[in-house]
Amino acid sequence: MKKTMKALAALTVLFAFVAFTNNTIQKKKIDVKNSKIEWEGEKLTGSHNGTIQLKDGFLMMENDELVGGEFTVDMTSIHVVDLTGEDKQKLEGHLSSDDFFGVKEHPTAKLVLKTVAKKSKSVYGVSGDLTIKGKTNPIAFDLEMGKNEAEAELVIDRTKYDVKYGSGSFFDNLGDKTIYDEFELDIELKF
Repeated sequence: MKKTMKALAALTVLFAFVAFTNNTIQKKKIDVKNSKIEWEGEKLTGSHNGTIQLKDGFLMMENDELVGGEFTVDMTSIHVVDLTGEDKQKLEGHLSSDDFFGVKEHPTAKLVLKTVAKKSKSVYGVSGDLTIKGKTNPIAFDLEMGKNEAEAELVIDRTKYDVKYGSGSFFDNLGDKTIYDEFELDIELKF
């Protein structure tokens, strides 16, 4: 009987600990309608920029400190803002094609935060896994947190995700048609 009582007491303590631990982690859902992602890609003769939309996402918070998160990007929402008319439509179509992001086969991209380290009062160093076109690679960046918002700038080497069109790293004699391997995402999250 004493063994049973001790076992029940131990289980009660364990369940209380698990319940307490689970209550301290909050999932902050991202407001995808008011969040924004702006992209910029450069080529030898200039650059192009635009937007892309989040499909969903959340940040994991423990005692008001960032501990993780996960985001899905709607790759079908690639939008060019520096061009108009036929030029805009052509570039959006090309970026959606298999030459670039192949959105028919890969309609989403995903970022999973793996480790988070606080660097200052509002800045976290983050590392995670980024998946584009079915290829997953590690990525590291700083994320600045506010009360109901967060900001980050990601620099992505597109060639790691099998996006090699116009890359001087893979093709010779491109001349002024060379497109730089890295593109930038400026992210503003609202939650």
